[in-house]
Amino acid sequence: MYLKKVQGPRAVTLPDGSVMTRADLPDPGTTRWVASRKAAVVRGVAHGLISQEEALTCYGLSRDEFLEWVSAVAEFGEEALKATSVQKFRRT
Repeated sequence: MYLKKVQGPRAVTLPDGSVMTRADLPDPGTTRWVASRKAAVVRGVAHGLISQEEALTCYGLSRDEFLEWVSAVAEFGEEALKATSVQKFRRT
């Protein structure tokens, strides 16, 4: 079996004991961002699976957009990433 050489770890253990690998991250060509894909990228960066710069480059995200995802998860949890929940979690 051939393993592609990558920078950084191939897998990390999350606080709940589950293991997250690079295969759990969204496809680099992702254009439709649902909450679960956003959460996977935020989790991957937060736990050191990929760097923030790598995530921004790979997924074509702006730094501001990514930081909004991070702050929404930190403040309200992953539910805040859903487009249908924007009104509920909007900052005033």
